[in-house]
Amino acid sequence: MITESRIGVGDGVSLHALEAGSGQPLIMIPGWSQSAAEYGRNIEELAKGRRVIALDMRSHGESPNADGGHRIQRLAKDLQEVIETLGLDSVDVLGHSMGSSVIWSYLDLFGPEKLRRLVIVDQAPMTAALPGWSDEQKKQFGCLLPDVQSVAGFCDTVRATDSVDDTMGIIKGMFTSSMPEKDLRWIAEENLKMPRAAAAGLLFDHCLNDWRDVIEKTRLPSLVVGGRKSIFAPESQEWIASVNPNARASIFEEHEGGAHFMFFENPRRFNAEVAAFLSE
Repeated sequence: MITESRIGVGDGVSLHALEAGSGQPLIMIPGWSQSAAEYGRNIEELAKGRRVIALDMRSHGESPNADGGHRIQRLAKDLQEVIETLGLDSVDVLGHSMGSSVIWSYLDLFGPEKLRRLVIVDQAPMTAALPGWSDEQKKQFGCLLPDVQSVAGFCDTVRATDSVDDTMGIIKGMFTSSMPEKDLRWIAEENLKMPRAAAAGLLFDHCLNDWRDVIEKTRLPSLVVGGRKSIFAPESQEWIASVNPNARASIFEEHEGGAHFMFFENPRRFNAEVAAFLSE
């Protein structure tokens, strides 16, 4: 059974969470402008062996809109304060897309001591390419956008897009062609719960972070999940796993729901692999 809760963080913001199960805690962090409700196909299955806490980050989902703090570092601080507030000493953490960047920022700021295992779901080490990068480097590091100017243009589009239909157009390429339109529409509606100005600001900050040095130093046991038809090249997920001797990559093929939201399109395989990894 899934219950709802509110978890206060240091600057007066209260984060909404969906919780289920008991035992070793798993905190699930959604992607940019996404919600904990999008883990609805995963929470109860994963909670059969552990306590699951799926967070709506500040201004996302059912969490209240915050006056500020729409930066990856602040979201990492929010994660740290959730862990402290709940009195957790050993936590597994799963992050989808931007949620993985929040995990990397947490490691950078607070270290690995309270984290036990990581599930990194389809996030590039660097979303925008740096000047002079070759096509091979862009693929290896997963770059979605070719340069900083493209990031600014994408953020302008997000800021100006406030209808469900137009938002569906932005996110459609993140799913396989098998994704039902009604599900795509629902996810667009969840996306729009975050005010567009805040979403654009967070996206700009998110896209300009380079996490390669943090990834290369990480030695926590990690499952890195990618998709053959994702917006991020699967080579980038394989690179993340390759630099950590305690990590392995799992790539979903297109016919297995292997785009950016494989946890939604193929929850059966996703849940089985994550549960097995966390139980090792």
